[in-house]
Amino acid sequence: MGSFRFYRRARIFPGLSVNLSKSGPSLTLGVRGAHMTFGPRGVRRTVGIPGTGIYYTSYSGSHSGYHSAHTEGPVNEHEQRAAEHTALVLVAIFGMVVALAVGIVVGALAVHSR
Repeated sequence: MGSFRFYRRARIFPGLSVNLSKSGPSLTLGVRGAHMTFGPRGVRRTVGIPGTGIYYTSYSGSHSGYHSAHTEGPVNEHEQRAAEHTALVLVAIFGMVVALAVGIVVGALAVHSR
C-alpha cells in the first residue's frame, strides 16, 4: 500500500523559495548547484554539479542520521538561539543582496530609458 504525499514550492525571489509539505513549511536559499533548506527537521545543505546528477547533501537537526549510533541530549537553549540567529542573519543578508540587485537593475533601466 502506498502513502499520501504533498509538496508545493513557491519561488519568492530568484534563489529564495518557500516549500510546503505534509511535514511542515521550510525555506530554501541558494542557487542552482548550491542551496540550504531550513525546516522542521533541521538544516539541509546541498552542493552539486548542475546537469550531472552528482551532488552531496549534509544534514543537521533531528533527522541527521546519527540516531541509532550516537545518542545526544536535547539542544540547549543557547545553541538553539544561536542556530536561529544564524538562519535569520543569512535570510537578512540574502534579502539585502536581492534588494541591492533589484535597485541596480531598476536604476540601470531608468538610465537606459532616458
